[in-house]
Amino acid sequence: MTTAPTPSHPSEIVSGFLAVLSMVASALAVFYQPVKIAPFAILLALIATAMAPRGSRLPLIAVALGGLAFFLGMTIAVATNHSLY
Repeated sequence: MTTAPTPSHPSEIVSGFLAVLSMVASALAVFYQPVKIAPFAILLALIATAMAPRGSRLPLIAVALGGLAFFLGMTIAVATNHSLY
């Protein structure tokens, strides 16, 4: 038996979009100015987490990815003598 899809609240949809946008910004922060982009990505992920329903994993993954991207971006920028901001 298949179940009927449950209607999503607009906040759930916006939360998913913000989480995905945060993940894209995190991926960009690894390679291009991590000090400017990673905090923005983490802030978006935290806002998405606040808007998401209790059982959502996507915003939590976005927060973890933002922290990891900040760490990796800073490590790569320092190791290769590129600008941090």
